[in-house]
Amino acid sequence: MNQTTEMQTEPIFNLPMIALRGLVIFPNSSVQFDVGRKKSMLAVNAALEHGQKIFLVAQKDLSDDDPGQDKMYSTGVVATVKQVFRQSDNGLRLLVEGLQRATLCEITQQRPFLRADVVLREEIPSTKTPRSEALIRRMQNLFEHYIQNFRQVPPDIVVNVVKQKDCGRLADFIAANVALDYEDKQEILEEKDPVKRLQTLINILEEEIRVLEIENEIAAKAKEQIDLSQREYYLREQMRAIAEELGDEETPLEEADAFRAKVAELALPEVQTQKLLKEIDKLSKMPQSSHEYSVQRNYIETCLELPWNVSDDDTIHLDKAQKILDKDHYGLEKVKERIVESLAVRKLAGDNAANIICLVGPPGVGKTSIAKSVARATGRKYVRISLGGVRDESEIVGHRKTYVGSMPGRIIAALKQAGTNNPLILLDEIDKLCSDFRGDPASALLEVLDSEQNSAFQDHYIDMPFDLSHVMFLTTANDASTIPAPLYDRMDVINLYSYTREEKFQIATKHLVPKQLKKHGLTAKQLKITPKAIREIIDGYTKEAGVRTLERTIASLCRKAAKAVVEDENAKLTINKSNLETYLGPRKFRGEELVKTDEVGLVNGLAWTSVGGEMLPIEVAVMEGSGKIELTGNLGDVMKESAKAAITCVRTRAEGLGIPTDFHSKMDIHIHVPEGAIPKDGPSAGIAMGTAITSALTEIPIRHDVAMTGEITLQGRVLPIGGLKEKSMAAYRAGIKDVIIPKDNEPDLSEIESVVKEAVRFHPVQRIDEVLEIALCKKPKPLPKRKTGEPDPSVLVPSKQGDGKAISQ
Repeated sequence: MNQTTEMQTEPIFNLPMIALRGLVIFPNSSVQFDVGRKKSMLAVNAALEHGQKIFLVAQKDLSDDDPGQDKMYSTGVVATVKQVFRQSDNGLRLLVEGLQRATLCEITQQRPFLRADVVLREEIPSTKTPRSEALIRRMQNLFEHYIQNFRQVPPDIVVNVVKQKDCGRLADFIAANVALDYEDKQEILEEKDPVKRLQTLINILEEEIRVLEIENEIAAKAKEQIDLSQREYYLREQMRAIAEELGDEETPLEEADAFRAKVAELALPEVQTQKLLKEIDKLSKMPQSSHEYSVQRNYIETCLELPWNVSDDDTIHLDKAQKILDKDHYGLEKVKERIVESLAVRKLAGDNAANIICLVGPPGVGKTSIAKSVARATGRKYVRISLGGVRDESEIVGHRKTYVGSMPGRIIAALKQAGTNNPLILLDEIDKLCSDFRGDPASALLEVLDSEQNSAFQDHYIDMPFDLSHVMFLTTANDASTIPAPLYDRMDVINLYSYTREEKFQIATKHLVPKQLKKHGLTAKQLKITPKAIREIIDGYTKEAGVRTLERTIASLCRKAAKAVVEDENAKLTINKSNLETYLGPRKFRGEELVKTDEVGLVNGLAWTSVGGEMLPIEVAVMEGSGKIELTGNLGDVMKESAKAAITCVRTRAEGLGIPTDFHSKMDIHIHVPEGAIPKDGPSAGIAMGTAITSALTEIPIRHDVAMTGEITLQGRVLPIGGLKEKSMAAYRAGIKDVIIPKDNEPDLSEIESVVKEAVRFHPVQRIDEVLEIALCKKPKPLPKRKTGEPDPSVLVPSKQGDGKAISQ
């Protein structure tokens, strides 16, 4: 009850009120500020009409244009309006003097201006104690440090600070004249106890001084950097002026500045950026007339032209890729399937997970064109690097830039040509790399083709790491056996076999003929090549694994048609089988015609060549002699050994085949493999030679519609061979009905063309006895078993007729 009575006795004043934004007024301080809100201007007018007293209080949210009582602080200042300056119709400038702290009780009027009931707060006088004296001295020292190092204030303010000995008044005076945050000032205004008020100000001012010291340190460093830049600019301008006086059109400094700007635009990693900036600094200090200047300039230009951060969008769509491969290439189903699988892996796991594909096959089967199709299917730029005959490793990794005429290697040059860091690079003819005293380029390629290392490939000329992990590498080769083993191990090999006759026909009809007609400016009406004529061209005028000669032959017909059309605009040319020789001349190759009768000592072998499979007839002649063995037909060492193995195999089973057991000492055997000018080698003709030897010794004919391939051992086992697909196609072309193959090659039958399987019967065998049973027209009769003491009936004696034959006794 007593407390209520005491509060009621406190005087309450109802005064016009202004809510201040970011401003706090202290007692005994004069402040100028602008008033722009209409409510505030009306409150000023009301104050001028009634004693010039007005209540000033800070609002909490600076963005609030019409704050309520809850958005204002509870403590403000009652002030006197000393002077009003009318700046315009939309604002006033006031000069006010703070009188006394006051507490906001209630806002009694909102419109048209604010009025509020306020209670004046009496100042508590500070008692002089050692603590208050220490605080005053500390405050004065801080203020002195503040004005000496950070802010300039008028001298009269300094004098008043020194003279003031009251804690509360000193805190109010310094807070009013120091640039502090309005929230900190409000905290000081609300503190009633003068000693605590001064302590609060000391804490705030110490923190402010620490912030200002950091600001000054930052500003000093920035100024130092600016001064250094200005000094460099001044010196560069002087050098530029000197160069202009000497008549130089472009100074090294201008070029260096341009290069630095390009380096900044590229946003390279730290290592590359520092390396290039260092080289640019060297360039800026070189005279333009020196040889080193042009070398250095070319190096920097080459580095800046590389596609460090430029990539193509290589979105992989398997359906699109399959359609492009099918459109560009007929057949090659397994090859296309394997490529699509590789693209699927790249799509799922990224560039680093995919293996490097090596396309191995004979010339002209489409290895390079497949690479172009893959590039088109993946949306990548295509660049081809021919490695045939490359014997210097600097061709791959470049030369040191200090050498005269140095340049980057072919890999970096290809990237520069493509303009992106993720092209498809075809390394063509990788099997034809050479090595000599200048180095081994195949070893230099190990880093390029290793996905674990090529992310930091370092060309000798560039001398900086370049990321090759986004590049899609494809390689081609004709013979995988000549590729070094470490290089071969880094690649996923896909074999491309020679085209079949039917595939060549389809390729010529769908691709080659339309391509050549367009190339020679002809239409399908002006030149027509019949299907029979195309087949005749394939059989009689080309002999190759691919279709290059076939395309050149078709181009020859197109040239003749073009000549006819130029001479007569209405000319129309039709090429058929009957008039083909008129345009191309006589057939260049005879067909693989079979002997129509069963012959003794003549067998149909099968061979693999770089242009596909071929028939390999083998002839054996037996005559009276001294056991000599003649091998003719330009045979290699392996084939000669295979022939000797076949003879020994026949000797081991001579009695069972009805052959005299001493034929090896009484008979000469001559094995000949036509055509004699063509080198031949390999073990796959073993069973064919064994069959021909048996036929010649037993005089039993061999079926002319049977062909065979397989390696023979001394015990008569039949071992597997390679190239079955090509050999079977050769048998099919020659009209063979039965083909004998090793049992171990039976899984390879899945790769045989369906048209071949329908026309040819395959006989997998394990021993030579099975071969003889199929190939010989009749089964040999074994020699009769002799009794003890009887002469050997298989011992040969000379014939009385002297006809060169040997007969058994």
